[in-house]
Amino acid sequence: MNMSPVLHDTQRRDRMLTIGAALLGLALLFVFDSMFDPFTMQIFKLCAINIILALSLNLINGFTGLFSLGHAGFMAVGAYTCAILSMSPDQKAANYVLQPIVPWLANVHLPFLPSLLVAGLFAGFIGWILGIVALRLRDDYLAIATLGFSEIIRVLLTNAQTITNGSLGLKGLPRYTTMWWAWGSAIAITIFLVLLIKSSYGRAFKSIRDNEIAAEAMGIDVFGMKVLSFTISSALAGIAGGLLAHYLTTIDPKQFIFLKTFDILLIVVLGGVGSITGSVVAAIVVTVSMEALRFLDGPLNLGFMVTHGIPGLRMVFFSALLMIVVIYRQQGLMGTAEFSWASLSRIGLLPKRSSKEAAR
Repeated sequence: MNMSPVLHDTQRRDRMLTIGAALLGLALLFVFDSMFDPFTMQIFKLCAINIILALSLNLINGFTGLFSLGHAGFMAVGAYTCAILSMSPDQKAANYVLQPIVPWLANVHLPFLPSLLVAGLFAGFIGWILGIVALRLRDDYLAIATLGFSEIIRVLLTNAQTITNGSLGLKGLPRYTTMWWAWGSAIAITIFLVLLIKSSYGRAFKSIRDNEIAAEAMGIDVFGMKVLSFTISSALAGIAGGLLAHYLTTIDPKQFIFLKTFDILLIVVLGGVGSITGSVVAAIVVTVSMEALRFLDGPLNLGFMVTHGIPGLRMVFFSALLMIVVIYRQQGLMGTAEFSWASLSRIGLLPKRSSKEAAR
């Protein structure tokens, strides 16, 4: 079947625009890496990590329709796995001062990439086990079960002294999470999820979200697809946790309390539940805004009065913003829409094909 000339030209134009955008993005990464100061680069890397976290949670909540609140637990699994595997024996000896690390981990020392991949696989394995047990539940019951799992993981990390170093955490980790590692991982995972959602698996996920009974009637293995979505999401959260560990260079169980899941959920809701584009945009906006609005926690001169500093005021601002979004725009920034070159043409940011060109 021959493709129409108009469709062929449109696809060629979109392909060229995509290649151009990719080259421009690569050039911008080089520019940012050479121009930004260290603090700005830290925020820039955190944007990439939050993109991965938002996309992984959106895969469960947005595309499969499962309400999970256990993401902090999978992040913790990935962070500790990657940190322990990538630390040298000397670094482990310096960290484990109260009790020595178990012998079978004492001399394990892997490069960063294998450690990160193992962290993702192990977090995915834990997610697979939890999925088999908990995904027969629905709605609020599933949320409670995954939230409880996250707390179980945190308590285990606190008490497994000979494996995780307990409440002391792990310090002095190598700063492997460079700008290229962070954004390279974010771009690769974004492309992977775009291809996944466009595949038959992604259509199965969305059919389960829209009508589980109809999806099962059409022959879809609903439970198997749920477990697959949950496993992939858990693995991606584990990778983000590994990147976060080597971004902060210090981790402890208190960093992975359930409030961390709500921070990610804030990004997903603001961006649009069920939109990859929305998660990417919201992750960048929220991460940058969190730092830009840090002045709200300090003393403020309002003209008619001067405050002495209200710690946590910026979180009050974001909480109010979330309430406004939930009340007035429940679909978030993008809803379920995605970026496309055609959408830019419709709103006039790209020139449309003339009627004479279309008629040729």
